[in-house]
Amino acid sequence: MLVIRVLASAGARGVPLSGLADVTRLAPSTVHRLLTKLIRERVVRQVADSRCYALGPVVYELGLAAARQFDMRAICRPAVERLAHEAGDTVYVVIRSGDEAVCIDRQEGPSPIRVLTLQPGSRRPLGLGAGGLAILAHLPDDERASVLAVVTPIIVRQYQFPARALRDSLEVARREGVALIRNRVTAGVTAIGMPFRDTLGHCLGAVSMAGINARMTQARVDAIKPLLATAVREIERSIARRVD
Repeated sequence: MLVIRVLASAGARGVPLSGLADVTRLAPSTVHRLLTKLIRERVVRQVADSRCYALGPVVYELGLAAARQFDMRAICRPAVERLAHEAGDTVYVVIRSGDEAVCIDRQEGPSPIRVLTLQPGSRRPLGLGAGGLAILAHLPDDERASVLAVVTPIIVRQYQFPARALRDSLEVARREGVALIRNRVTAGVTAIGMPFRDTLGHCLGAVSMAGINARMTQARVDAIKPLLATAVREIERSIARRVD
């Protein structure tokens, strides 16, 4: 599953065997053995031109089957479309998957300068992007500490983001109820995120919006916060209706 998660983050370009070994911290011989078996089951494929490894067709087929049971995208879509139209910038929906945030939807607003930093299906450690930071900030204390211990070394090593800065931004997000990042993932880009919960109060995911720094002034961020809050409430009401 670790190999599959890494490949899901890479997208169609794939990852070389050496890259998989580095990220998973498994021996190259072990990774090769796993890949051989996964290719046999069509879960993984080898990209012809680069000889890198990418997800195979069976993953797509399984995703179609799962979507009929766990269609959070459909639940969130009306609120997300409205938010993108009202605010003008690109809106993302991410959901929690273990220690990662997975992008399940993206809606582009009418702004002529669009920021497309996430593709649907891409994964990042919780705490890195605005959505993942919002989710991590609103987990129970013991669970947040456990996740933070896992993701901090990954974020420091792979994204060169200091551990202290991660903790500081997490505390700000907890205090203010909204996560704000500038130039963290993409230079020149600001993003703001807010979490949504199920009927039991568990944090399921987050809605975030991203724009260029020049556009995302403090005044504009302040104006976006209530729009995000409205979208979150609409999503939570939709989740409650599905449960009922």
